[in-house]
Amino acid sequence: MPDYDVIVIGAGLGGLSTGALLAKQGRRVLVLEQSGLVGGCCSTFEKDGFRCDVGASIVEIIQPIEQVFQKLGTTFQEEVDLISCDPIMTFIYPDGKRITYPLSVEETGKIIAEISPEDGRRWKDFVTFCDDMMQVTLDTFFVEPASTMMDMVQMVRKNPRFLKFLPVFLSSYQDILEKYFKNETVLKTMGNQALYFGLPPALCPGPYAMVPYSEHVGIYYPRGGMIRIPEALQRCGERFGMELRLKTRVDKVLVRNRRAVGVRLADGTEISANIVVSNINAKTLYLKLIGSEYLPSMVIKGIKSYDLSASVPMIYLGLDASPELDAHHSAFAASPEDVNRYWYDHLQTGRLTKENFGLICWPSHTDSTLAPQGKHVLNLIPEGFYHLSGTDWDTEKPFYVERTIENLSRTVIPGLKDHVVMAECATPLDFERQLLLPEGAIYSLQQDLPAQAVFRPAARSRSIQGLYLAGSSTHPGGGVPTTIASGLITSKIIEKYEK
Repeated sequence: MPDYDVIVIGAGLGGLSTGALLAKQGRRVLVLEQSGLVGGCCSTFEKDGFRCDVGASIVEIIQPIEQVFQKLGTTFQEEVDLISCDPIMTFIYPDGKRITYPLSVEETGKIIAEISPEDGRRWKDFVTFCDDMMQVTLDTFFVEPASTMMDMVQMVRKNPRFLKFLPVFLSSYQDILEKYFKNETVLKTMGNQALYFGLPPALCPGPYAMVPYSEHVGIYYPRGGMIRIPEALQRCGERFGMELRLKTRVDKVLVRNRRAVGVRLADGTEISANIVVSNINAKTLYLKLIGSEYLPSMVIKGIKSYDLSASVPMIYLGLDASPELDAHHSAFAASPEDVNRYWYDHLQTGRLTKENFGLICWPSHTDSTLAPQGKHVLNLIPEGFYHLSGTDWDTEKPFYVERTIENLSRTVIPGLKDHVVMAECATPLDFERQLLLPEGAIYSLQQDLPAQAVFRPAARSRSIQGLYLAGSSTHPGGGVPTTIASGLITSKIIEKYEK
């Protein structure tokens, strides 16, 4: 008899949701996590009394998450104290002008109409379109398997209206936005959100264009930090007997007769199981933890063909004063074309720039418990890829932090540098070392059209029996709600094939 029914590699959101749901099915589940914290990029650490989020900064499109917690016999709201973020975003323009969008769809429409009456009218059409698409995709695409063409057929059978939005899946984020909006000032409030998926608007799939609307449906921050979400999944799983071991690194997936039969740890310990679920990057899984001796050459070629997703540096600041900002998130106003230009001219060439770009997150504006009384946490999410031109992140890191703070002090947050009492930075190289994300790829694999749904690594391995995938490498991709939803999908598939 094996040691466990299921071993899950990685206590990220996908691994924890899969593990908890499988434990609910009555299976003996062991989750192994190489770091000392659950959540991966959706986690929180503390330094000098300041609680900083590792990566993810808010949660939205929570319907798939609610489904997971309902399956676990509870609710998302019972397990996590969610604070609504309102206003949702301030957009900062190069001339210093700021536009802040409130949570209200109607009030946002009024702000847009003041800029451009025509785009104000188009906002209403955009809202209707996005709301319809959200209802259809949340009922199908985000919670159902998409490993085969038959899976896609089943989605259409479940909700025939899914066909209505097929052209959207063949369009880009930029195509959809520019179909509805023409005013440059308005478009500059919607271009940056494509980077939430690690892509420029020209490459980002069309369905993600609903994000400038979906944020108004509800955008939340968990009181105590983003780690509260994976902690809740862990807690639910443990109610059904799920075990978790931290600081336990898996070096190999054990394979016999083309079936996964367990794992070997870094210290040489072997643990057996009927099923192995991987929540790590699919390239790492297949090329390192399994290896070419167990895989057909076409599978190896296919896995190698996937591009890793974008990486990003994070700067975490503790301040002794409130910054001159207005919302949980502030973004530098950028049209789709602005973001495309920055992507190709700077990010892909590894050229760091003094130009303001990316996101500023002020979580203590929403949750004062993150910092000592009278103090604040500020997370800076400028853009930067793993490979730099003429230097590397270890060399660049201290200068990068200093330069970013200096630039923001001069252009956006007057006096910022004089109020920094704590500063930390995680570069793409740090994410690779600490979270084992290859090249710091925060979404695992690139999420453009050729890597969506059936074109993404399947949740059920076709090469190794008993091997399953969850998390951002598989459908429906990277992001807080989608990685949690992957656990719902993978647990359904396991329930079907592993009696």
